[in-house]
Amino acid sequence: MCISIETDRLILRPWGKNDALPFAEMSQDKEVMRYFPTLLSKYESDALIQRIQSYIDQQGWGFWAIELKESGEFIGFTGLHHQPDKFEFSPCTEIGWRLKCSAWGKGFAFEAATASLNFGFNSLNLKEIVAFTAQLNEPSEKLMLRLGMHKIQNFEHPDIEEKSPLKMHVCYAITATEFNQLRQSNK
Repeated sequence: MCISIETDRLILRPWGKNDALPFAEMSQDKEVMRYFPTLLSKYESDALIQRIQSYIDQQGWGFWAIELKESGEFIGFTGLHHQPDKFEFSPCTEIGWRLKCSAWGKGFAFEAATASLNFGFNSLNLKEIVAFTAQLNEPSEKLMLRLGMHKIQNFEHPDIEEKSPLKMHVCYAITATEFNQLRQSNK
């Protein structure tokens, strides 16, 4: 069973065929992809959607497509993914997000990520969720802090070339207890 989550302004949902073109455009946007090693071709972005949706089909959750409730427009993705052994802090469940530029600065990433964390902690009963990004990616790091996450370590991403300025990453985490206490204090 695939899960969809609604927030005040967003729907986090399984991917549909109409998401392929806007996701491919996003994956070719140099600003969106600034903190990733390469832009993705249409073929690569379609393959990524298939891998993400296959994971959702198996687990019932994953990196959901984000749709604006008001217009139905696809604006990116957010959600959770289990990392069994790739990193020194694995096994872990990560939260991730990527939104198109026109969706930046409107609180959508925070709203979608908060809903994903809530699902992870209060539906999946996870104990901890991590997030990581290139050290250069200050906007993502600021979102992690705004979500109540705390820095646990710097690390070298194993899939990024040694000489790349994106090699060094930062990892943040939040526990279920921390998340639920933060939600209670913000009510």
